[in-house]
Amino acid sequence: MKRLLEAELIYGRLLPVTEPHLIGRYNKALDAFGLKQTALTEFDIDMTGFSPQIADELGDRDYLDPNRVNRRFIILTPEQEFLPVVHTSFSNTAGLMHEFFHANARAISAVTIKDALYGEIEDSVAVVDHIEDLLSINEVTFKVHSAEDILGKAAELRQLSDRLIAQPDAWRDDDMLNRMVELAKFTGDIRQNTLVPDQLVFRHDAFWANHFGGVYVFHDGRNTTVICSSTAPGFRKARPWQVSYIDIDDFDTIYGFLARTKRLELPQASWIQQSGLYQLRMRMILLGLANDHDPNFDPERADTVWLQTWAHMNANLVSQDGSYPLLNEMYRLVSTTGSIRMPDVAARYRFLLVRAEPTHPDQWLVNRLLSQLQPYDFVSRFIFDKQGFYEAYERYSEKFREHVVKTLESTYLQDKSAFRRGLYGIKED
Repeated sequence: MKRLLEAELIYGRLLPVTEPHLIGRYNKALDAFGLKQTALTEFDIDMTGFSPQIADELGDRDYLDPNRVNRRFIILTPEQEFLPVVHTSFSNTAGLMHEFFHANARAISAVTIKDALYGEIEDSVAVVDHIEDLLSINEVTFKVHSAEDILGKAAELRQLSDRLIAQPDAWRDDDMLNRMVELAKFTGDIRQNTLVPDQLVFRHDAFWANHFGGVYVFHDGRNTTVICSSTAPGFRKARPWQVSYIDIDDFDTIYGFLARTKRLELPQASWIQQSGLYQLRMRMILLGLANDHDPNFDPERADTVWLQTWAHMNANLVSQDGSYPLLNEMYRLVSTTGSIRMPDVAARYRFLLVRAEPTHPDQWLVNRLLSQLQPYDFVSRFIFDKQGFYEAYERYSEKFREHVVKTLESTYLQDKSAFRRGLYGIKED
């Protein structure tokens, strides 16, 4: 894990918090959540205010994610909008936070000059024990409070101002006028400063949740599709008249659903030859096979020539897995004919040949699912499924961990946007 930290492949691009007044506001938020205040004099936070250092101090990585639902947040500065979310139970937490920041930008900027905002992203359930609990989440409401009670003071000043205007003799009430002056010293002119966030309700669209081994929920109008393990409580039982269920190991049905709903970009020479995605996947497959089966494997020697030689010397192993020969053959085929007949490809190999449709709003979620179904492609796994990547990383040998970090540093980290655009067609984040 130290190697990942040094390369900023985990907890990268976080915001340092060192100013005593910001730490004080953060502690008031922790206190309001019923948590122990931090004794740290500096720590880092992500978009939601989660701090890995405070998580270690409290001995609880879910201190802002109790029961892994109704996510808490602490906002010290508008700059948090541009940070990643490094610990979450729902894939759309970052999207919801972006919507909240964007819709309430003026209020957040005004409040955080003197105060911190905190609260939770509240939905309709308190605990997830059943797939039905996830399906019942259609929208979320941001419950917002402020550490120094600037929101309460602004609301009180608004009420007194309305009274001053509505009641002809209110200006004679010296106590009320003095209170208004006292409040205005703290809030500023509320006629000019928007202090109270006014858009707090947002839709909860397609998402992945880390409950029951991972659950994908897709929406198409009134139709909902759930992809997860068939052992998850409620599988094919929660709303069977409304929800379609697909087992995570049912590759044929998963592919059919994604293709039918136009969530996949099917193989075409135009993007395959330009992107280099097939070449990346072929290299990842050979690296993974060599690492799994060769006790003397040294990934630092594994250039293209070495991998080709290893593949020839271990032809039976490579053929038994089948991924590399299939991908190699399909690359030659698409270079010659321009396309591939997917019905001719065995279901378990089809995901090697496609990527998420870049124009579909669910492209990140689909790419996450595709990366989960291709465990050897650690580059795609890191980009789209960091939780899955970190779990796999823990099982790698030390030599392979070092190689993984070097590969990500020399490829993805050089220019993340250009890399995503080139390989996966993602034009915007």
